[in-house]
Amino acid sequence: MSISYNKLSVRIHLDRIRDNFLTIKGKAPNPIAIIKSDAYGHGLVPVARTLAAAGADTMAVGTVGEARQLRESGFDGRIIALLGALDRDDAAICRTDRIIPFVFSLEHLAMLAEAGSADAPLPVALKFDTGMARLGFSEKDIPEVLGALQTLHGVRVALVASHFAVSDEPEQIEFTHEQHATFQRVISALRAGGHTFEATIANSAALLAYPEMHHELQRPGIALYGANPLHGTSIAHMGDGLHPAMEVSTPVLQVHALPKGRSISYGRTFVAPRDMRVAITAVGYADAYSRGLSNTGVMVINEHRAPILGRVCMQMTAVDVTDIPAVASGDTAWLLGGTGPTPVTPEELATQWGTITYEAFCLLGLNPRTYE
Repeated sequence: MSISYNKLSVRIHLDRIRDNFLTIKGKAPNPIAIIKSDAYGHGLVPVARTLAAAGADTMAVGTVGEARQLRESGFDGRIIALLGALDRDDAAICRTDRIIPFVFSLEHLAMLAEAGSADAPLPVALKFDTGMARLGFSEKDIPEVLGALQTLHGVRVALVASHFAVSDEPEQIEFTHEQHATFQRVISALRAGGHTFEATIANSAALLAYPEMHHELQRPGIALYGANPLHGTSIAHMGDGLHPAMEVSTPVLQVHALPKGRSISYGRTFVAPRDMRVAITAVGYADAYSRGLSNTGVMVINEHRAPILGRVCMQMTAVDVTDIPAVASGDTAWLLGGTGPTPVTPEELATQWGTITYEAFCLLGLNPRTYE
């Protein structure tokens, strides 16, 4: 459910998403555009149309319901549902809407086989756990999986996939290599069992940092939206050339003096060390702007940085504009992005928030969006 009662403006620059996709294509030849969870808060259908026009012929969403929405929007390419078909209704939609579901259990594989037939088997993506310890078959399940596939004629293996746990952390490269070695053994065993398919394990970080792990398909997610998955690491330069597509702003409600010694906001967590001027902005945690940014975050007003003072409230947040000239009611406060030399970057906002860029995008994207 989106947030509709506020004055926030979330601007999505679709041209930047297109450019990010083309940059990624220069590094990996067959990217699957990951647009799950409403395209990470950027808008499923507008992002899909932009990517399709840029040449994306395969896209992956989260649920079968999201896949149906994408299909009904007019996208005629290949659609993958990463959470798979969770019941018979989902399985039927996979058949009618030509959706490839991830499959992580023999029960779901059998259910999908019932929805297909020997004459028209449903294409599926087998999900293997190589180290995330979430969903997926294990390497030791391969004999049982191969045995089931010999009898379940209503399905065929189109893809085999796994997912890295720490490909964005170069200091844990050994674990990434262990995962990849396991994946190599899995796909070799399945191919030796007579199955022909495309393999995919490389997420945004692995796509950028480990070209030897690309296989037939790559899965860029966060990189499409302009966040560098390698930010803050020794190999951050490998993510150069990506441009954030989301900017978020809200109006200034009031500007007033805060005399030395006076506190502001709940809990009196900030007391003015000097005579100050503060701007009260129209944003708070009800607008998916985290209370964790209290006394930590920063906004951009009139091309200058304005630190948050005191606690973020439900629909208001105070910032320091003491040294920013001519701030007035109605001015624009940028929560993400902004004009001037020092915009608020997704990585910076996420760090101040105490989270990751993925969550910041998904939550802020719940607010009213416009497209440029």
